[in-house]
Amino acid sequence: MLEVRQLSVKYGNKTIVDEVSFSVEEGQWLMIIGPNGAGKTTIISAISQGAPYQGEIFFEGKNIRRCKSRDLAKMFGVLTQNHYVGYGFTVEEVIRLGTYAHLKGFLFGGADGNDDRVKLAAARTGMEPYLHQSVLTLSGGELQRTFLAQLFAQAPKMLILDEPTNHLDLVYQKQVFGLVKNWIDETHGAVVSVVHDLSLAKKYGTHGILMNHGKIAAAGTIEEVTVPERLDRIYEMDVYGWMREMYGQWN
Repeated sequence: MLEVRQLSVKYGNKTIVDEVSFSVEEGQWLMIIGPNGAGKTTIISAISQGAPYQGEIFFEGKNIRRCKSRDLAKMFGVLTQNHYVGYGFTVEEVIRLGTYAHLKGFLFGGADGNDDRVKLAAARTGMEPYLHQSVLTLSGGELQRTFLAQLFAQAPKMLILDEPTNHLDLVYQKQVFGLVKNWIDETHGAVVSVVHDLSLAKKYGTHGILMNHGKIAAAGTIEEVTVPERLDRIYEMDVYGWMREMYGQWN
């Protein structure tokens, strides 16, 4: 589905991402992991056309640099870790914004089928009881599920997630990652995620790339990428030992 070739991102004289290449197939969940400053978020910003880049990015054989915004919206749905809402839209209105790529007429005309998209997305994320509620009244987890529902209503072929549960408690982490896993199973789409929590990466990811100083240090299945010797070298610590120490407290 996605092929990234020799992707580089530079700001001034500083190279943030250095000739990165990888691909993602249908049904895969690619986890991008690595220390702070490794270039993880910059990669997905480039894929979603939010950062200038050198190299080529193809989606289903099309060079996305040449695609219109509406076509990009049918390819990618992007979910970030923070949503600053200063408007009193209802949950339903926010979810409905995701359907604009499927409008057939001028402005908001010709929206046949979009009501069904909104209802299905709300049901899938458990946001049906909140449809007429202002987003200003929602908790952090409810707000993140609202924007996830917006992505589901958008009906892209691939989700791009930047630390989607970074500020959420354990219950909402489980909910959001579970919802995304169900979406993959139901649609056979694919997901690219930036995550810091290696436990989440191992549990939900099928594949991974381990970044360090803007370069790929390892790529492959999530099991291949997260072997101790690779993680220890990049994080400069005994990662597995630390994980065992932390989770061993719950025995």
